[in-house]
Amino acid sequence: MERTPSLYIRRLTLALTLSLTIGAVLNASTAWAQSPPPVIAASAELKRWSDPIEALGTLRADESVTLSATVTDTVAEINFHDGELVDAGQRLIQLNDTEERAQLRAARALEDERRNALNRVTQLQARNLSARADVEDNQAQLRQATAEAEALEARLANYRLEAPFSGRVGFRDISLGTLVTPGMELVTLDKLDVMQLDFSVPEVYLGELSSGLALTATSAAYPDDAFNGDVATVGTRVDPVSRSVTVRAEVDNPSLRLRPGMFMQVTLAPTPRETLVLPESAIVPEGQHHYVWYLDAGDNNRVAWREVKLGSRREGEVEIVAGLERGDLVVAHGTERVREGQTPELLGVLNDDTSVSELIRQERR
Repeated sequence: MERTPSLYIRRLTLALTLSLTIGAVLNASTAWAQSPPPVIAASAELKRWSDPIEALGTLRADESVTLSATVTDTVAEINFHDGELVDAGQRLIQLNDTEERAQLRAARALEDERRNALNRVTQLQARNLSARADVEDNQAQLRQATAEAEALEARLANYRLEAPFSGRVGFRDISLGTLVTPGMELVTLDKLDVMQLDFSVPEVYLGELSSGLALTATSAAYPDDAFNGDVATVGTRVDPVSRSVTVRAEVDNPSLRLRPGMFMQVTLAPTPRETLVLPESAIVPEGQHHYVWYLDAGDNNRVAWREVKLGSRREGEVEIVAGLERGDLVVAHGTERVREGQTPELLGVLNDDTSVSELIRQERR
């Protein structure tokens, strides 16, 4: 079959169109490749850095006691309300001590009687009208009476329950007239202005723990608040099963919002070290490796593809262990635009005085 001229014309037209389209694309690509891409750089700088240690702990009151009865009698006075703040030495509960007070008065009366008898015998002995032995006998009797009175006074103290320290009392579960017996729990008292926080840390961090190390603690009860504290004591033994050491910290609780038994999330801040730091945006991951676009300041900031080794991370920043030196410039914004060997348009260098948003606005112009 013969091919018509119109078929040749259509094919020729199609070939010319494709040729022109490919040429236009190549010209555009060449123009794009030749134009320097705008970038924002960051400098590898030495900064103070510490790897946070996270743990879970439980709160305990700095001081906690349950006051119990040591004698059998009825409750005569209750001088506190549920959850009340009390001062050290404040009387909380008074038991009926009428009989014991009567016995004390009798003992004091006997003590006074024997003291007067001793005075009379002493005066007689001074005039040689009494034997020395009589004086000594009366002295012994006076000491005995005094001791009996002091013993009764000590027993009277068992009928008074006083706060051994300032704190907050718990619920009142007794009433006036309640018969109490030795060992019966009457009221709890907790010192809450400072809390003890116990938590466990893996033994690998033992070398970084010391008294005075700062920490922050958070609770689900107050998700927007962080409570500050310091390590008070590091345990003397490592648990052979969990391979962890117990740490006790003191956490300030001026508002008394924290309670014993609360579950806390703890973040320790070990002694900081100086290390090279870059913004996370400068890191380009590829598989198990990490790279940066290095700007060679000695060659008009020509771009070079360089592998780096990373250490720890924190919000917005990453530690550089190897691959860069202090002061080296890398591309922080615009990493997807540059290619090996290019000389980009440097819009600025991130630092404490220039914000990222400001440099990005300049880039968009």
